[in-house]
Amino acid sequence: MLLTRILTAIIGIPLIFVCVYYGSISFYMMMFFVSVLSVYEYLTISKKYNPHTLVSLIMSAVFFVFLYFFKDFPLDKVIISAIVMMFVLFGIEIFDKNPDLCVMRISSSFFGAFFIPLTLMHLVYIRDLNDGKELIFFIFIVVWILDTAAYAFGSRFGKHQLAKSISPKKTVEGAIVGIVFGILAAVVFRYMFMQEILTIWYSVILGFVIAVVGQFSDLAESLIKRDGNIKDSGKIIPGHGGVFDRFDSYIFAAPAVYYIFQFLK
Repeated sequence: MLLTRILTAIIGIPLIFVCVYYGSISFYMMMFFVSVLSVYEYLTISKKYNPHTLVSLIMSAVFFVFLYFFKDFPLDKVIISAIVMMFVLFGIEIFDKNPDLCVMRISSSFFGAFFIPLTLMHLVYIRDLNDGKELIFFIFIVVWILDTAAYAFGSRFGKHQLAKSISPKKTVEGAIVGIVFGILAAVVFRYMFMQEILTIWYSVILGFVIAVVGQFSDLAESLIKRDGNIKDSGKIIPGHGGVFDRFDSYIFAAPAVYYIFQFLK
């Protein structure tokens, strides 16, 4: 298992690096597939609610394209998209022969089609900023370091469970260490690559936000998996689980960083 994880990382990390470095359509395409696969894995997890999997996947893909190529469209595009999705899902149910539990089917389908693509698209929006390349590397590295530190310290020294009913192995001690290492990683990365982009205090603020919100995002995905009674969201990444597992930290963290960075500017 360890060898498989290492080999996957050796292949996957350079690929991600190239997509981030060159940006533009390469990073967009990477995130498009990440979004669609994450939605698919979420719908698989939520199969007990019998979501409209194919319809939800199609809408999520179209929505992701729409958010990117029509990003200069008025902000109402998000509201319009949500209304159209609900119109389609309600239309399916209205003309179906079995209205029982239709609210669960609509809700689970809509969550996959709307929320996941919308949040992950913010990574693309960040990459398209003037200093987006450095900022994406900043976010990825901070998340990787804080996750590693939180897991390593928490599994060895953690005594107090953070969310017992959701993720028994995560501890308060591990979460605190994750926040500390997230801030330290942000400050170090800033000194190495982003001195002209971020002040020291801005790097501390962003490091803290990524560490706190990123760990919250991870717990949010764990909540979904716990409801589906599964350990990993999928098996598409050998030794690492699913795509949703690998990008869960960015579900809330990406929008938080994007809007805070815009405010700090």
